[in-house]
Amino acid sequence: MQTSSDRGRLHRRGLLAVLLALAGGTLCAQTTPQTAPAAASAQHVLFMCPHGAGKSVLASAYFERLAREKGLNVRVDARGTEPDPRVSPKVAEHLTKNGYHIPVETPQKVTPADLASADIVISLGCDVRELPVRAGTLRQWDEVPGPGEDFAGADAAIQRRVAALVDELLRLAK
Repeated sequence: MQTSSDRGRLHRRGLLAVLLALAGGTLCAQTTPQTAPAAASAQHVLFMCPHGAGKSVLASAYFERLAREKGLNVRVDARGTEPDPRVSPKVAEHLTKNGYHIPVETPQKVTPADLASADIVISLGCDVRELPVRAGTLRQWDEVPGPGEDFAGADAAIQRRVAALVDELLRLAK
């Protein structure tokens, strides 16, 4: 069910898109702040996995870097449905060794506010039946194995899915 706040946000986004199109702008932010449209809001992508300590952390780190390299204006969060007390040491070591910023210091529980503000919600193995996910925002990447089961397989699958998502967002921004 859409609230008046949701309808207002959708109306403002639609109006922004029309105004940018009329002005010759794009919804794709540039990599340098001075060339980015001042009024363009970042697209919010929320990655969530059961523990908020592995798959969502890898996915958000990979997505954030690749999206920014490609010029997408994004806000990225990683959450868990039942978060662990800390990020997986293996995930943190892997990201650091490969030059990535660890996007989460302490895994956080996904909240209704997180879900309401996200333009895209990526679930990596979560039971979403009881979560208030807005219609049309959910994408399920449930086939990605857990890093504890198959780290290399999980890492490769996440990187493939992230690259495809960035490519899709680039096509939609044109």
